[in-house]
Amino acid sequence: MAHRHRRETAVSRAAGAILVAGPFAVVAALAAVLLAVSSPLTAPARDAASPARSVAPAPPSSPRADALSRSASRLALRGRRSLEQLHAAYHRRVTREATREATREATREAIRGAHAHLWTTAALNLWTGPGGGARDVGVVDRGERVLVTGRRTGDRAEVVVDGEARWVTAAYLSRERPAPTPALTPTPTPTPTAAPTPAPTPTPTPTPTPTAAGQPATGLSTAPCPDSAVESGLTPSAVLVHRAVCHAFPQIHAYLGYDPHGEHASGKAIDIMTSDVALGTSIAHFLQAHAAELDLYDIIWRQHIWTPVRASEGWRLMPDRGSPTANHDDHVHVCTN
Repeated sequence: MAHRHRRETAVSRAAGAILVAGPFAVVAALAAVLLAVSSPLTAPARDAASPARSVAPAPPSSPRADALSRSASRLALRGRRSLEQLHAAYHRRVTREATREATREATREAIRGAHAHLWTTAALNLWTGPGGGARDVGVVDRGERVLVTGRRTGDRAEVVVDGEARWVTAAYLSRERPAPTPALTPTPTPTPTAAPTPAPTPTPTPTPTPTAAGQPATGLSTAPCPDSAVESGLTPSAVLVHRAVCHAFPQIHAYLGYDPHGEHASGKAIDIMTSDVALGTSIAHFLQAHAAELDLYDIIWRQHIWTPVRASEGWRLMPDRGSPTANHDDHVHVCTN
């Protein structure tokens, strides 16, 4: 048994030696080729005992010898270039690995030194790095207290989640804990009552007529807004929504109207820009209460949607789309029929 163990050890060592010596053997072989092809082609050595005067002059070189010499020179040049390319590739590989290790060590050091905490003011995507090639690996909810390292790149800040370094949008981190989000509740649906007995001659209901101040009978203003530029490209019903909101909520100064994407491309949709949760919720409830007069198709606010055709279901949760704007956290979206 002892002899077999020594033989196996010898074989293992021999195999290891082959693996280690392999790259050196390649380089040595290339060097030998270079040496061989770099030497000039010479005639056989002259007999030392023969007098110098008895040696005939060397015949002129033949075309075949010249061709062989040129081939040898080209082979030597190719060999040198191959060695240079191998060396350059090895240097690049070593440099890349050293850079990666330095980055990993800097990240580990940042995690070890992290001690400050901030609050998330919106649901934030977690990225593996600050650059454009980073991967999205999860979401941290609004109102979470996260550990920050203090490192920032561009508009992203590094945080520590479950012991791993992640990057989030820095603008949505705050020292103050955000206020709870008000619950979106649907407007109660009136209980249907028995229809009155129809009169022999029904009188058609007149269309609400605006007063001199621009207030129709429903209480919604149709007067032009101070800034009517957003109404360009909108349908008449969307214009009425804009005017109703701008007079009911004069503190809103930013709107988005026509845009060649989504519902906005039809001219029927408006975005009412606000990140104030209480104000945005008030606007959403205002639109919900006047959905019939304004002929609304849908209202979207803070990742919830409400539609008149499914009013009995209330505000329905929508899938997470990955950013505050895509989740309608910074604007109320409304679309007409």
